[in-house]
Amino acid sequence: MSRIGKLPITVPSGVDVTIDGQTVTVKGPKGQLSHVVAEPIAVARDEDGTIAVSRPDEQRKSKELHGLSRTLIANLVTGVTDGYEKKLEIVGVGYRVLSKGPATLEFSLGYSHTITVEAPEGITFVVEAPTKFSVQGIDKQSVGEVAANIRKLRKPEPYKGKGVRYAGEQVRRKVGKAGK
Repeated sequence: MSRIGKLPITVPSGVDVTIDGQTVTVKGPKGQLSHVVAEPIAVARDEDGTIAVSRPDEQRKSKELHGLSRTLIANLVTGVTDGYEKKLEIVGVGYRVLSKGPATLEFSLGYSHTITVEAPEGITFVVEAPTKFSVQGIDKQSVGEVAANIRKLRKPEPYKGKGVRYAGEQVRRKVGKAGK
């Protein structure tokens, strides 16, 4: 049995979960999210208010989708209650970020031009310092994707460590060429 898939999902107060066939819709204080569960997996609401995810058989595909479906539904519940946040930092002389509103950032990353990034719907940016900012939202996948796309603008390079990185990310450093 899947150790993750068999765990019940606790639904906190103030969160409304609607199960309509394979579609699970979660409404909470921060917004509303929905997910369509893959076909062999069944989702049901228990008497005690928790959500149970079950699989019909022991086939490989069902086993693969069991824990995944449970985790995705749990992420919906966490997203509408607490939300998700990815912190990023910029390392490099002259590299900085400016906030042009809650949904727009302007980066100076050593190129001859500045780079403007618009947030998709449901995502907001918070700039704490010229070199520290965060991406916030209720959908875990879109928060991670926006953060990864921003990091891709100037990845941390291994010689001086300059670039955009996640907060706390360790960059493997290389030794420069040896002079004679």
